[in-house]
Amino acid sequence: MSTRDELILANLIANRVETQPDLDVLTFVNIDATGACREEVRSYAQLWANAQRIAAALDERGLEPGQSFALLLQNHPEFVEAMIAASITGTVFVPIDPRVQGAKLKYMLEFAECRGVIFADYAEENLHSVRDELPALEWGIQLDTGLDCGLRDGAVPMEEIMRLPVVEQPIRSVDPDAPMQMLYTSGTTGDPKAIRAPHRRFGEVSSLGTFLGLEPGDRPYTGLSLTHANAQLLTLGCSLNMGLRAVISRRFTKSRLWDITRRYGCTVFNLLGGMTTAIYSEPRKDNDADNPVRYVISAGMPKAIWNDFKTRFGVEVFEFYGAAEGGLTLNPMGRGPVGSIGMAPPSMTVTIRDADDNECPRGSAGEICFRYADGSTPQVTYFKNPEASRKKTRGGWLRMGDIGHMDEEGWLYFHYRDGGGIRRNGDFVNPAYIEKVIAEQPQVSDVFVYGVPAASGAPGEKDIVAAIVPDPGAVFDPGEVFRSCKTELEANFIPSYLQLVDDIPKTASEKPQERFLIAMFDSRSDRVFGIDSPQAQAS
Repeated sequence: MSTRDELILANLIANRVETQPDLDVLTFVNIDATGACREEVRSYAQLWANAQRIAAALDERGLEPGQSFALLLQNHPEFVEAMIAASITGTVFVPIDPRVQGAKLKYMLEFAECRGVIFADYAEENLHSVRDELPALEWGIQLDTGLDCGLRDGAVPMEEIMRLPVVEQPIRSVDPDAPMQMLYTSGTTGDPKAIRAPHRRFGEVSSLGTFLGLEPGDRPYTGLSLTHANAQLLTLGCSLNMGLRAVISRRFTKSRLWDITRRYGCTVFNLLGGMTTAIYSEPRKDNDADNPVRYVISAGMPKAIWNDFKTRFGVEVFEFYGAAEGGLTLNPMGRGPVGSIGMAPPSMTVTIRDADDNECPRGSAGEICFRYADGSTPQVTYFKNPEASRKKTRGGWLRMGDIGHMDEEGWLYFHYRDGGGIRRNGDFVNPAYIEKVIAEQPQVSDVFVYGVPAASGAPGEKDIVAAIVPDPGAVFDPGEVFRSCKTELEANFIPSYLQLVDDIPKTASEKPQERFLIAMFDSRSDRVFGIDSPQAQAS
């Protein structure tokens, strides 16, 4: 019986190679524009062999334990194999959304002190555009996905690495509290911060599968990016830990979601708030509930559509809340109230605190904060930012930066991100109810509701904007959308404007990026319809 510490990823894989070497633990799926499906399957043994090859390549390039390299990839098997290789060599991987470009890409690579980068051919142009500005970036390994774009800047093809013989190397990661990766935050208010995440964080969350309702024989699915903690920990980590045969899409596709679950017999998948509304906006089909999914692991299921989502798709909802830095609440299926993000597990304490750092009475809103049940504080390290690290755990509490309240029974409810929220006529508006009404319109493919400073100039007040992606086959009628809102919503919730967009900009974790919509918003645009505009009044 192996005694390797499975808080370290390489140890976990090495252990499973001894007990389940041939299990097809990961299936990676890519559906192209024609609907053709291509898949790549990995067993534990294959993951280990390829990780050893990449580890040898990292050694050959002189990467020392503690030094970093970037992953500029969508969801490919090589992403996971590079994670394991980093764990073998004691190096630190830095996952970056491959859509990032320009000054932001330069900043992320430079700030994290990346010595090299493993990237896909579709990210080659973005990388090349900043390559000359990054003298510390010494090497690149390029994954060929069939774009036939050639090699530049001295990159080596991944195919060449995979032809290397497998030479077993010792696992050099020995300290669970040493850094495993640097996860960038979304950077909504400035340059993104880099969370220096230890092996322990990945290992501990990956062992929570049974707490999240997973059972032997389950087949998890995700289309979320592995550059984000949700997919990386909850789907990938739990599946590798429990020996569940996970299915991972190269990228999220709401129109193919249920087809993928049927094709592969997937029984559970992860949802984030922005995805939920997009899926709910899809045209209803007679077979919506004809799928093998027994439940979804949701972070941000809007209360307004919670029960309708369950009924329409024939699934249960397991709601949870947490962040890459830490903190966790769970609302298991059938246990807590609809709309609640749950209660903290026995290992943690959660509290709601006001602006003066006093605990709020039950029912009153304040910041959601955590500490361990033994009174200790979760450790957060933002790379090169000790002030932000201290602020995050000020007063012995992990401060989430989210506003919520706790009911009399101890169930927690999320309201909005601190500094966000839409206040109208003195009341805070819940966008989910507006999004539900608009999402049910056949002419709507996706919707996200946000606020802009009120035209009235009232301090702190906002006008409501519904950013809408029209269905490609429909002629958009703003008057019909406004009529539905007037019929089904109270006056304070009716949008002031409808903003037509080609796509709702989203992060790698499918979180809508409000700041880009605000930047695009212009009440005089012919793609923005005010509630009093002639188009809105027309029949």
